[in-house]
Amino acid sequence: MAKVTIEHKTVVYPMPAFLIGANVDGKPNFMTAAWSGIAGGEPPVITVGIRHSRYTLKGIHQNNTFSVNVPSVDIAKEIDYCGIESGSKVDKVKVCGFDVFYRKLETAPMVEQCPVNLECKVMHMLDVGSHVLVVGEIKETYVSEECLTDGRPDVKKIKPFAFNPRPEADYQAFGESVGKAFDIGLDLRK
Repeated sequence: MAKVTIEHKTVVYPMPAFLIGANVDGKPNFMTAAWSGIAGGEPPVITVGIRHSRYTLKGIHQNNTFSVNVPSVDIAKEIDYCGIESGSKVDKVKVCGFDVFYRKLETAPMVEQCPVNLECKVMHMLDVGSHVLVVGEIKETYVSEECLTDGRPDVKKIKPFAFNPRPEADYQAFGESVGKAFDIGLDLRK
């Protein structure tokens, strides 16, 4: 298979479509972020890359808390809107009709319409150039009851989606199963 150099780009798939929440000056605000991922299991840790200029980052600095909300395809339009508009100019909660709730940390707003919500406490903030890498310890995880199967989160019921950058620049739902984890690779054992 021939390889072509396309510069040094962030080409890692899938890119999650997450909704990052923070109280800014005492009001809930949310932004869309694709540059995010799991960073550790003990303690449970997640990361998100946020541009220095983002309004939501101001709230994360103010409170040292934030939320990561995993939306379903049912609210893709609202998630896109939260990536287009700045909370410094509009009340995204009002425009999107979000039902906001707080729990353990009290300053990490979460969206009821998102099937999965992670309540996070800032562990580290690292300036990585164009972005700040926010590292958060997941203090609590909330999952909508209807998105559970046998008491566990079910991705088919959660219906998360991913951001697909250019040339399409669209959102894509998760697709078909390609095999059982911890099983299909066993065929390669000698």
